Formats: sequence, C-alpha cells, structure tokens
Amino acid sequence: MSGYFIMGAALLLALVVVAVDRWRTSRIMRRLDDMLTTAMNGNFSEETFDESRLSSLESRLGRYLATSALSARNMREQKEQISALISDISHQTKTPVANVQLYAQLLSEQPLTAQGKDCAAAISTQAEKLQTLIEVLVKTSRLETGILVIHPQPGEISTVVERAVAQYAPKAAEKGITLTTRQTEGSALFDPKWTEEAVCNLIDNAVKYTPSGGTVTVEVKNYELFSAVRVSDTGPGISEAEQAKIFRRFYRAPGVWQAEGVGIGLYLTRQIAEKQRGYVKVESAPGAGSIFSLFLPRS
Repeated sequence: MSGYFIMGAALLLALVVVAVDRWRTSRIMRRLDDMLTTAMNGNFSEETFDESRLSSLESRLGRYLATSALSARNMREQKEQISALISDISHQTKTPVANVQLYAQLLSEQPLTAQGKDCAAAISTQAEKLQTLIEVLVKTSRLETGILVIHPQPGEISTVVERAVAQYAPKAAEKGITLTTRQTEGSALFDPKWTEEAVCNLIDNAVKYTPSGGTVTVEVKNYELFSAVRVSDTGPGISEAEQAKIFRRFYRAPGVWQAEGVGIGLYLTRQIAEKQRGYVKVESAPGAGSIFSLFLPRS
C-alpha cells in the first residue's frame, strides 16, 4: 500500500514539475512575444522591461532589442539630417542658377560678336544642365535614403505611358525623330508619379541617342507576372560590355560623352523599378538600336 502511495506521490510531483515548467516556458514566450511586438511597433525601451525579472534568454533579447532600437533612432536622425541638407542645397542653389540663366538670356540679347554669342549660349546650356543635375540628385538621394517613399498601387499603365510620350513629343519632332506608341494597355502595381518619371527617363534616353530621321517606339507588353513598358529606338546601339555599366550613377559610354545629359537617368530608373519590386532590362547591339524595358509586377 505504501508503495502505491509513494508511486502516486512521485507521479503527482512529476505532473506538478511539468506543469510549472510549461507555465514558465509559456510565460517566457509571452514576454518574448511582447518584447518583439513592442520593438516592431518602434516603442521598445530598456525602461519598459525590468532586467532583474528577466530570464537569461529574455535578458539577452532585451539587450539586443535595446541596441537595435538605438540603431534605428540613429538611422532616423541621420535621414532627417540628410533630408535637411538636401533641402538646404536645393533651396540655396535655386536662386543662383536662376540668376545665371536670366543673365545669360539678357547677355544673348545684347549686340555681341559671334564668339560672344557662342559663349552666352554655352553659359545658358551649362546653367540648365546644372539645374537638371541638382534636381535629379535631390530625387535620387531622397529615394536612396528612404526620405521619399514609393507607394505602388494597382492601376492601368496606359495613362502613365501616354503622359510621358506627350512630354517628349515636341523634343522628338524638333530633332526630326518619329515618336510613336503601339499597344499601351496593361495593369500592374506601381506608383504613378515615380513610374512616369522612370518612363520619361527611358524615352529621354532614346530620343537623345537616336539620330534625326530615326524612330522611337513605346509599347506595353503583358506577361504572366509582369507588365513591361518597352522603349525601342534606332540609335547606335550598345555593346554587350557597356550594357552592364549604363545603369551606374554618372556613367557615360566613351562614344557618347559629348551628348547632353549627366548619366544619372538610367540609374534613377533602376532605383524606381527596384523599389516597386520590378527591374529594368536592356536589349541592344552596336548598329541595331536598343530596347529598354521597365518591368512592373502585376500582383
């Protein structure tokens, strides 16, 4: 009888130990979940959790999250500083550049020698180039630092394509280039404003490098997972060795260094595409023109 009693007591004790262990494990898991949830919401602080009451695992996680929270705060502060610096640069350079453009225009209206007129035109061109460079750098820096956030949403691509084409129709006509569209209907997840910026960069690139009498064609191709805005041209084409480099910041191919531009449009287009879970692809060969495709996810 006493043997059964001892066995029953041992079994009861074992059940109590198991129950207590499960309770402690459940308690730790709940606290870990609370700590992670608080950290994900951006509200974690060392004062929120009393380390003297934590287990070893909780204590280590708490120190890790405290360090991560500090890093996140430092990163936010750095982004705010970069944002302020970018705004200051944009604001402080706007007036001087506008003044240079104004004085260059006034100078060109004066009686000048042929050389003087060339100099006035060069000043005006370089001022416009500087203004464009500043604007593109501001956009790129804000995208890279996360100051400007892209918000993809489902929508019809044709409206964005038509607006972009309309912007460059006068420039193409002035250069003697035929700018046409084919099938432009298609749906995808994209930010309309930034996607239009990306498409404009592709069209601008095509018009820039296509000689007079050439053609630039814009169309939308729909695939199972992506919709692609394709911009094809009859320009000089790009060698395979150069194709891997053209999306770098400020890269200019050796044969086109004299062309207008600062070599950042394709880089910005790639940044916009990647932030929308898309990508940019180029198909080209020397003497055969180029096709740039902006792929946007359909879901």
